[in-house]
Amino acid sequence: MQSKLKPIQLAILASLIPTTCFADSSTTELTPIIISADFRAADLQETTSSVTVITPVEIQKRSAQHLENAINLAPNVNSASGASRAHYFQIRGIGERSQFETPINPSVGLTIDGIDYSRSGAAGTLFDVEQVEVLRGPQGTRFGASAMAGMINLQSNEPTNETESHIKYTMGNYNTQTAGVAVGGALIKDKLLGRVSIHKHLSDGYIENSHLNFDDTQNQDELTAKAHLKWLATQDLTIDLKALHFNIDNGYDAFNFDNNYTTKSDEPGKDTLKSDALALKATWDINSQVRMETNLTHSNSDIEYSYDGDWSYIGEFASGLGPYQYFDQYLRQRKNNSIDLRFLSGEQGKIFNNSTDWVVGLYQINQDEDLNRTEIYDGFTSHYKSSFQTQNTALYGQLDHHLTSKLTLTTGLRVEQYESDFSDSEGIANGNSESLYGGKIGFSYQINPQQISYAHVSRGYKTGGINNNQKLPNNLQTFETEQLWNIETGLNSTIFDNKLKTRIALFYAQRENPQISSSLQLPSGDFIGYTANVDTGYNYGLEAELDWAINSKWRLISSLGLLNTGLTAHQYTDKYSGITYYMEEGRDQAHAPNYQYSIGGEFSFAANWTASANIEGKDEFYFSDSHNAKSSAYNLLNASLEYMRRDWTVTLWSRNLMDTEYDVRGFHFGNDPTTWVPATYTQKGAPRTVGLTVAWDY
Repeated sequence: MQSKLKPIQLAILASLIPTTCFADSSTTELTPIIISADFRAADLQETTSSVTVITPVEIQKRSAQHLENAINLAPNVNSASGASRAHYFQIRGIGERSQFETPINPSVGLTIDGIDYSRSGAAGTLFDVEQVEVLRGPQGTRFGASAMAGMINLQSNEPTNETESHIKYTMGNYNTQTAGVAVGGALIKDKLLGRVSIHKHLSDGYIENSHLNFDDTQNQDELTAKAHLKWLATQDLTIDLKALHFNIDNGYDAFNFDNNYTTKSDEPGKDTLKSDALALKATWDINSQVRMETNLTHSNSDIEYSYDGDWSYIGEFASGLGPYQYFDQYLRQRKNNSIDLRFLSGEQGKIFNNSTDWVVGLYQINQDEDLNRTEIYDGFTSHYKSSFQTQNTALYGQLDHHLTSKLTLTTGLRVEQYESDFSDSEGIANGNSESLYGGKIGFSYQINPQQISYAHVSRGYKTGGINNNQKLPNNLQTFETEQLWNIETGLNSTIFDNKLKTRIALFYAQRENPQISSSLQLPSGDFIGYTANVDTGYNYGLEAELDWAINSKWRLISSLGLLNTGLTAHQYTDKYSGITYYMEEGRDQAHAPNYQYSIGGEFSFAANWTASANIEGKDEFYFSDSHNAKSSAYNLLNASLEYMRRDWTVTLWSRNLMDTEYDVRGFHFGNDPTTWVPATYTQKGAPRTVGLTVAWDY
């Protein structure tokens, strides 16, 4: 009797391979991966938390233009679209999925070259990126309020003394064309280094609009430019100046009544980001005992998010059925300014009898967000404005106490003062002031030179906020701060003479006052959406990753995430139908699939030729905490064929090679004017995408 293994079973087997197989002794060693998101740069295999690093090799294999094209490589990490790109990410089932009128505080942070781009996921473009670091679990000591569930850190390539050039051109289906240039090297050898890059991506997108007879109403038009100057002022002082420019000018036209790739909107929307940012960092080795690091950042972003809310055109439905016109536009301006000043112990600066490394720092970020919303409903136009200012001031510190040569105790604490001020054109004015704290205590044990184990307890937090609708009862006009307690243990192994690396982590997280979307029907009949707290929630599971250079021809890369989540019982009333949905105790949280996996391999089958394939997939998941609509489980096949000769690389690649249909965002409400019956509506992920990339590296 024959049996077939499902992809999830294959992923489990791949994670167990190191206990049952042996590597070819002729294999080339794997290159160490250094992560930079923590206080000190460290080898990935020596980190004592669950971290995934997405390398330029993986980005190149799939010609990933944006984070959404590569994020599935990280176990227990999901994303939500509802726009031209995925703007929001969920780690271990926790994270926002959208933003409309109400200000939000992120559960998952996003930093690009040290600059905070949380809530602006459109900036996650991947040209000239050294690596993407995904830190799972609360980063209460290092990042505070913006990383309760985790942090995604994009690090661009650094300038060096060597002259380097990278030129890339891509063409693909959907009229896709991409071109990029990066140049770096010494302006003054050993004194002043520089690197600049510019990248342009154009595509018609995969949505067709049958009413307008267009195939580019969800087009992609994305420009990213970066510049970096590194001044080696003295042997002990280095100053880095980084500049970022994003001009993302994409269309947004994704939803329809048939849940397919053809829309009928007469007023397609936009999804744009125009942003300029600067970061100035100084690293000063004051003496052999103390290092000082200072990082100042500034960003100014203009964002448009707009859409055709009726998904139709005037005349599609019979007279009187309406709405014939509903267009919604959100124009936001965000300004962020931050300073991070920290002191770190040097080689001779350890305390407690030369046994303890230490870090102490002060951080402040000021964020201003102004919103202008315009709604057009059957010819009637309404305007809404709001202003939201926040200030986070934090004092943090961490001790790494080496109890023995193998056993280390880590303790970290962050105390943060949060201040906010909100006002809008409806007469609502509200401020919030609260003290928050998070941190970590844990042990790491170096079992042998090839294995390190760890266990820790950490605490993260996300600030409370305001529901900006004066019709709400007083007790619902604000929502409370959420806290997250996380227990985690893991094992990192490097075996077979550095040819096989594995990382496995088990975690349990307890959420206190989880923030969820809800709604209320007033005596007048009006329905109001708002953010509410439920009592508790839980998230627990496993993350495993494997990188194995089996021999000189074969390499295996795989990952697996298992996740179980739940919330306290609660209810939600649909604002169109008046139907109340009761969410039972322990129901899975939104965007929290029970499993997620990636199985990939490389085969160097001839001189200069490498074939790669990857299957990635995830279980079904609820679209919201407020209804029972679900996605379907799916598996995607990605493949590439690469030829390298001297400085040239030619890659034939495909994402979603089998043209699998899957969902990246979903809602459940009544929008069909013929019935107004609530139904599930979804945004489809990208179908088969193929292309050819030619790159030259000097």
